[in-house]
Amino acid sequence: MLTELFGLFYLLSSVLSQDATGSRFVCNAIPPGAEPGCSYSPTGNRLQMSSPVEEELRNTIIQLRETILQQKETIVSQQGTIKELNSKLARCEAAADDSSQQGKSRGQGSRRKEYGKNTMGDLPRDPSETISQLGKTMQSLKGRLESLEQSLQLPSTNVSVGGVSALTPLPPELRDLLRQRLGALETQLLRKVAELEEEKSQLYNETAAHRQRTENALNSLLERITELEKNNNAFKSPEDFKVSLSLRTNYLYGRIKKSLPEMYAFTVCMWLKSSASPGIGTPFSYGVPGQANEIVLIEWGNNPIELLVNDKVAQLPLSVSDGRWHHICITWTTRDGFWEAYQDGERLGTGDNLAPWHPIKPGGVIILGQEQDIVGGRFDATQAFVGEMSQFNMWDRVLRPVDIVGLANCSAYMPGNVVPWIDANVEVFGGATKAPLEICEDRAFDS
Repeated sequence: MLTELFGLFYLLSSVLSQDATGSRFVCNAIPPGAEPGCSYSPTGNRLQMSSPVEEELRNTIIQLRETILQQKETIVSQQGTIKELNSKLARCEAAADDSSQQGKSRGQGSRRKEYGKNTMGDLPRDPSETISQLGKTMQSLKGRLESLEQSLQLPSTNVSVGGVSALTPLPPELRDLLRQRLGALETQLLRKVAELEEEKSQLYNETAAHRQRTENALNSLLERITELEKNNNAFKSPEDFKVSLSLRTNYLYGRIKKSLPEMYAFTVCMWLKSSASPGIGTPFSYGVPGQANEIVLIEWGNNPIELLVNDKVAQLPLSVSDGRWHHICITWTTRDGFWEAYQDGERLGTGDNLAPWHPIKPGGVIILGQEQDIVGGRFDATQAFVGEMSQFNMWDRVLRPVDIVGLANCSAYMPGNVVPWIDANVEVFGGATKAPLEICEDRAFDS
């Protein structure tokens, strides 16, 4: 019995001795919310750990916290950027909707004006510049998107725990959402650029069509003018036309563009057709400064046809008021003032002492159908010629009788060497007209 008690005591002593030299476990209370892996004193204060592994883990956790805070700030900034881009896109869409609605209400012409409006604040007024600017904006946005995507690729953190490296990427949900929103924004921008390109093409087509219509209208007008010029100018021959003065007024007349040189003799021939009464009026007059009646052929009232040279008068035995075409020629020379009068190739009268030794003054104005009281104007309606005339030619010499007969019977063609009867040399005013006429055929028909 004693032996057994001694053995039990020895065993107990051995156990107690082993506990005194072995490890001990101490349990302490920790504050609420504290990390269970950290040691705290019985009073609740955290104990400093001197283990290198514990120190490295603590530093890694602090670094992760700072990284998360930085990425949170970056995400907030990028959300602001996305809002700004969405606002820009909304303004683009609103401007496009306004432009399309106004284009429908005002027509195609108003659409061009809408292009000139600054709908976005940073777009140029010209459509081509708008598309170029949008292209630059899109490239800039693409760069910003790529930068944003790179920034969204949050840097992985190497966490070494017990010598083992582990990648800890951030959650991808926000990165995927932003990438989707940015992709949608890029798609909308591309669609807007495509719409602007299409509108630019339509505008170009409309401009080209309008230009084509304008050119067609101008060509048609030019063709019409050319046709009128041909009808009025390009007669079968330049001399085959007549001038018609249908009313006895002071504003219907013709004008010869050429003037006369100084002359010491002249012959003037023309075809006349008139049935006016009393008197056919003034077939032509030539006035110079200081003498409005330098040369005048006139039948006024019941007086016979008269020839005036330097306001001196000779009565001519001519009669042409029967409504038929008649060819008349008048010759004059300064020597003794000798004159001759021909009708239809026949000399009907001669005379002298009509402004003898008076030279015809140069630089005046020849008017068809009116008598001049001043050079080129102040016409008297009672002296106006009523009828038609053609082939007004003037020479600076006295023609031979055979030449005058040839002109009268259409067997000779002799344009005046001083004033030829050609279309380009005759102007008409006040309603006087020029029309085609082959005088010999028309005269034969009258016969």
